[in-house]
Amino acid sequence: MRFITKHIHGDRAIWAIVALLSVFSFLPVYSASSNLVYVLGIGSVTGHLIKHVAIVLIGISIMYATHRIPFKYFSGLSVIALPIVWVLLVYTALQGNMIEGSNASRWIKIPILGLSFQTSTLASVVLMVYVARYLSINKDKDIYFWRSLLVLWLPVLLVIATILPANLSTAALLVALVFVLAFIGGYPKKYLLVMLGTAGVFLTLFIMTAKAYPDAFPNRVDTWMSRIESFTGDGDANTNYQVQRAKTAIATGGVLGKGAGKSVMKNLLPQSTSDFIYAIITEEYGMVGGLSLLFLYLLLLFRIFMSVYKTEHLFGQLLIVGVGLPIIIQSLVNMGVAVSIFPVTGQPLPLISSGGTSIWMTFLALGIVQSVTAGRMAESDEKNPLAILSEAV
Repeated sequence: MRFITKHIHGDRAIWAIVALLSVFSFLPVYSASSNLVYVLGIGSVTGHLIKHVAIVLIGISIMYATHRIPFKYFSGLSVIALPIVWVLLVYTALQGNMIEGSNASRWIKIPILGLSFQTSTLASVVLMVYVARYLSINKDKDIYFWRSLLVLWLPVLLVIATILPANLSTAALLVALVFVLAFIGGYPKKYLLVMLGTAGVFLTLFIMTAKAYPDAFPNRVDTWMSRIESFTGDGDANTNYQVQRAKTAIATGGVLGKGAGKSVMKNLLPQSTSDFIYAIITEEYGMVGGLSLLFLYLLLLFRIFMSVYKTEHLFGQLLIVGVGLPIIIQSLVNMGVAVSIFPVTGQPLPLISSGGTSIWMTFLALGIVQSVTAGRMAESDEKNPLAILSEAV
């Protein structure tokens, strides 16, 4: 216990919530992996569990290492990292892997590790840190629209534009979160309205272009439209079968559930280990398990707000909101899809769903939050090369 209190800093409640969610994730991932093994013939159930445990342990290491970095350094690092992640996004869009034959290029292969890396998740974290940096630096300055258009909105546009063709849900969430952070950070509301209208125009033009030239973006707009039609009830049975099976899993779970590993729908529901894992959890652990999981995410949201309240630095406050709030929004969207509140989006359940990059980026974001709550400032900026680099950019 002394070792933990000595080396782990920040909000202890957040550490506890992360630990509970991470450990709990082993059970549903182990159970739902049977879909990958017996239906798709990929690996073994034990192998998938071992892989997930290893990914979680690496994620915890990322969170621990990140929370030891004084949060002020993330300001300069975001400026350096943003061009890098944009290049990775462009490379992903051009060379990314095809998913079941559709143009959903979201991953790039890492040959040495034998893993796939989803660049949009890293770009989302870096972009939110960059926006927080801009808002904190210009808090007491007069913001001129054309200057902010170049320094703030151009980087946002470049990142969103490269994510949008393959991942509408991530792009939409990122746009919404950027606007929320800009509103909280005091960016002029009249300029926000202008940018909001501009974003709507760009999205309309993209959809019209994709419709006019379907070979450039095969299947993507049609996929979005079918999901919306399925959500509104206009789609056919083959379109909304995922939602129907998820609702069946939740309905048959009852109050206490069927028990760990006893889900029936896990072998019938696509993406049962990621996008629809909440439905499997509710089937196996019932309404009690589903509501308990929701409570943990809401508790995490409360601790994030408390961390913002206790933080005196504006950059730290915006940093917590920028990287912490997306985790909660993503979890609510994932659970909302399972219970048919939202259309299918393809968003995993943070800290629970199987995966690699999404888990690691969630831990990275939580490490940044804990860095702020720990208030770890450098003892000597002059002697620290990282601090000098941060101030220079």
